[in-house]
Amino acid sequence: MMKKSLKTFLFAFLVLLILLSVGGYYMVDYALTPPNRGKDIEGSYEYMYKEYPHLRPYMDSLQQTKALRDTFITTIDGIRLHGFYVKASVPTQQTAVIVHGYTDNAIRMMMIGYMYNQDLGFNILLPDLRYSGLSEGNHLQMGWFDRKDVAQWINLLPTLFGDSIEVVVHGISMGAATTMMLAGDPQPEYIKCFVEDCGYTSVWDEFKNELKEQFNLPAFPLLHISNLICKLRHGWSFTEASALKQVTKCKRPMLFIHGENDTFVPTNMVYPLYEAKPQPKELWLVPSEGHARSYHNFPKEYTEKVREFITKNL
Repeated sequence: MMKKSLKTFLFAFLVLLILLSVGGYYMVDYALTPPNRGKDIEGSYEYMYKEYPHLRPYMDSLQQTKALRDTFITTIDGIRLHGFYVKASVPTQQTAVIVHGYTDNAIRMMMIGYMYNQDLGFNILLPDLRYSGLSEGNHLQMGWFDRKDVAQWINLLPTLFGDSIEVVVHGISMGAATTMMLAGDPQPEYIKCFVEDCGYTSVWDEFKNELKEQFNLPAFPLLHISNLICKLRHGWSFTEASALKQVTKCKRPMLFIHGENDTFVPTNMVYPLYEAKPQPKELWLVPSEGHARSYHNFPKEYTEKVREFITKNL
């Protein structure tokens, strides 16, 4: 009788383990290889022109004058990455690197490119992260290894814009997490400050939130198994991909922006990030705003907040 009970238990345990493993693989694929609107170039232009009508004449002008340039780099692991860059109409040292979010691309950050290039007179560089836009790659990296790719783009900046540049790195959502993760690593002297808009504390925390909000599931055990699978398949884990840990090492100025009604990256994530970041730092909570809509709904206020911040720090 005991042998039969033991066999039943072991069989049930094995079935459960198999189901959890399948669920873990599904979650990793669901999260890191989703249907990706960032690969739809034409659709991205159409969306941006609808949401930001002023971008159409701006982009038409850039293309007619050949001011919008494509450039490519190859990473140390052989992935070819694409980016756009635009020089300011009046020569300047001031330059912005603008990092897009989850299932987005460089085109879908062009409203921030417009802000820096047209309103603030900056040179701009907008990279397509892996598995996005015209870049290669077979999965999203949620900012963790993206920070190394962005660092490689940063090393290219003197070649594009000259040796005397002063640079701000500005990211939204996953791009904001990328920015914060990057900020904790050693930087060239010409990186002067950072702007993060609605970034998450860590990939673990973000996926835990999504499991609860979208599927009403607890973190244990699915997230733990998915975390291990990601480490084995892609070389990084959800727990190590922590903007919270990285900002503790950042000594350069950072502006934190977050909508007060954000549920996708919950607003309460910005508080520990802000507390963990050493001075100098600033925080702007945007009233009544959801996720990644602060510039869209308050473009003038957003531009002035950024202008004030970078004027003090560049």
